[in-house]
Amino acid sequence: MNKEKITKILNIAKVVAVWIVVAIAAFMMIFTLVSVNTFDRGDRSLFGLKFFIVQTDSMSATDFDAGDVIICKAVDARELKVGDIITFTSMSSHNYGETVTHKIREVTTDGEGGIAFVTYGTTTNVNDEALATVIIGKYVTNIPKLGVFFTFLKSTPGYIICILVPFMILILTQGLNCIRLFRKYRREQTEEMNAEREKLEQERLEAQKMMEELRALKAELAAKEAPADGDSASGDSEET
Repeated sequence: MNKEKITKILNIAKVVAVWIVVAIAAFMMIFTLVSVNTFDRGDRSLFGLKFFIVQTDSMSATDFDAGDVIICKAVDARELKVGDIITFTSMSSHNYGETVTHKIREVTTDGEGGIAFVTYGTTTNVNDEALATVIIGKYVTNIPKLGVFFTFLKSTPGYIICILVPFMILILTQGLNCIRLFRKYRREQTEEMNAEREKLEQERLEAQKMMEELRALKAELAAKEAPADGDSASGDSEET
């Protein structure tokens, strides 16, 4: 493999690497924007799905762990049954207003005869109650440890490492490419000017050589004409 092919392969690899960095940075930025506006937001959804970051290991014995992202969807409370996992806003005094995702242990009614549920965490096995009016959705699935990554991404170090640094690399790479292209342009312009200068110099030398040849030819012709004039003058004097 010659040097030209190696250089071409390296240039292609560099371009591919740069675009991979760009794609990753763009993905991180889009993911961050979408996540900030949808994760842990009971009033927001994406394609009908809601996303929450698990904060505790109360369900780690059977279903998901702290740091996972759970996905749930809206459901009619009347369709829920024992064994379903639901996400709801806690009415308990120790964690009032927090979003909780637990398993239904019992379907019951509240003081007004409405549907209510006794739920529990499979790890702690401690009951809590969720009224039908504060249920956010039914658990669908989870994405392991995505919440850990998202939490890191929202932090200053995460933003710097995952978004700022890739874009700085892109900007630096493109800046170096611009400098390289500018230098290449200047070098080509200099080479063209030098080539033009050499061409003009060559033409000047050829013109000078031609002028010297013309002078030599003129001198040669003048030398040939001089004896003829001398002979004519001699003949005229003899006749006299």
